Amino acid sequence: MILAAAQTKPKRGNITSNLLDHYRLITLAAENGANLIVFPELSITGYERENAADLAFLKDDYRIDHLRDLAADNDIIIVAGAAIQEESELYIGEFIIFPDGSVSIYTKQFLHEGEDKFFQPSFDYNPIITIEKQKISFAICADIDNPLHPENASKNNVSIYIASIFFSPNGIPNAYRDLQSYAEKHQMNVLMSNFGGESYGCPSGGKSAFWNNKGELVAQMNDSDSGLLLVENKNDNWSSQIIVA
Repeated sequence: MILAAAQTKPKRGNITSNLLDHYRLITLAAENGANLIVFPELSITGYERENAADLAFLKDDYRIDHLRDLAADNDIIIVAGAAIQEESELYIGEFIIFPDGSVSIYTKQFLHEGEDKFFQPSFDYNPIITIEKQKISFAICADIDNPLHPENASKNNVSIYIASIFFSPNGIPNAYRDLQSYAEKHQMNVLMSNFGGESYGCPSGGKSAFWNNKGELVAQMNDSDSGLLLVENKNDNWSSQIIVA
């Protein structure tokens, strides 16, 4: 199994440009054998609040059609973030796009202060997927601040916990502390994807990373590059590769 965390530099509100960046990194991940690629929080638009409704996607939005094509053509699962409008509610969510063309969504369960003015939290969209008999669950940003979130994943016998975040340089030490602790406590492998560039007028801390189920930091990117962190599991041993792109 090979997993890829994309570290990207979004252009604010520029969905077309950001999608082109997704296409490029998905193709690169597939060329390196990845079974799954995950992007940061709200990766398609960049992090937004006040104008999120104007940028929002529907579950069957035509703008993810090429992502669906790439998933099918490259036999890869794509996890990409967007504000998602579902019925009358707006969520911070992510599309989980499968090679067979099907799409699931995950929605952020625990919101940062101020996000509740624009978004709703939800526990209703919480898919668990399986790759090579490994159960995988998802988290978005502030989800990882609440220990109940990884605890619930552990109760579902998840072995890989994947977090898409937008953390500032000041927040990264806390993210590292918490994710390392969850990996060790719950014996879960943890993959984290963060922006490597500014979003919402704020700096991002980069340092996308992977911890094994002993809580050992296997690999991390730096604080500013865009590219991929690839991790490969062979006989329960993880190796890593970083591609700056």
